[in-house]
Amino acid sequence: MKYIALTLSLFCFLISNLARAQSFNNASEYLDFVGEEQQAITKNMWKYTKAVAHSKNDRSIIGKRKNLLKTIDKAILKIENAEGFDGDDYKNQVLKHMQLNKSLLNHDYAEIVDMKAVAEQSYDAMEAYIIAQEMADKKMEESQHDYKTNFLAFAKKHDIEIIESENDLGRKIKISNEVFEHYNDMYLVYFKVYINEVYLWEAVKSNDVSAIQQNANALNAAAKEGLEILKTKSQYKHDDSIINATKIAFEFFIDETENKMPQLTDFLILNEDFKKIKNNLEQTPKRKRTKEQVEAYNKKIKDINNAIKNYNKVNTELNTQRQNTINGLNSTNAIFLANHIPND
Repeated sequence: MKYIALTLSLFCFLISNLARAQSFNNASEYLDFVGEEQQAITKNMWKYTKAVAHSKNDRSIIGKRKNLLKTIDKAILKIENAEGFDGDDYKNQVLKHMQLNKSLLNHDYAEIVDMKAVAEQSYDAMEAYIIAQEMADKKMEESQHDYKTNFLAFAKKHDIEIIESENDLGRKIKISNEVFEHYNDMYLVYFKVYINEVYLWEAVKSNDVSAIQQNANALNAAAKEGLEILKTKSQYKHDDSIINATKIAFEFFIDETENKMPQLTDFLILNEDFKKIKNNLEQTPKRKRTKEQVEAYNKKIKDINNAIKNYNKVNTELNTQRQNTINGLNSTNAIFLANHIPND
């Protein structure tokens, strides 16, 4: 009985001379051939799928996908041109696996990259993007499981005992999908609240007091609801780091809306009043200006100068606190993934 190591990967990626069909003397030679074809792609495909989830450089991701697709086509052609062993059943199973993963690259992950570009515009768009990503990852996991099943069945049929590798890609994908299920679930809880802050600051930039108050109320309610939702969330393998970091973010949003935002709207209202008094005074000829008009204007100047100082102070505090909070959450997310995603 021959022993060979099982090295699993998603695709066959080896550029070689395709002019001459290969033939095989026994089943173990054919498994070696298939395994050799797949070894080159294991880490590259693994890194690519993780880049889709994390990389900010979409152009780089697209370029990697195009290169992978070209290599898949060459690998498929090599498998097709080579003879199968004991018929073409196993050969066709391998080709079906490759074609499915090619389709995932060519369609599912391509659509995910497109969806990613608009995901942050709304909660619905973000939810759709994450669901699509999870579905593509699940298809990949199922495809890898089917490939492994067929691999082991072919080996058993031909009395070849397989020693399974610790680097089994199917195991990595399964664990990775479990990790991302928790991560994505927590991110959607966070994003459903965070998107309200995006809308709030759009209103602040336009100096729209009514819109500021409306979006501040929405953010406050969403953050408080988010805190209640966090109480229902389970840790991932005793790791509650993302839950705690998200809680800190929600507490910041509540403080922002209850204690800081009213000071900003007070300034905007005061500034509008000042503009009206100033405009009224400037439109009144100097000889017709009353003592009350001048005193009201002078008083508003003092009030507006003090208000500007406070407005700038509150803005600076908010920017610092927001940056620290978001950096803390991003750092926590990165550490969480690094701790739980299997190494390459």
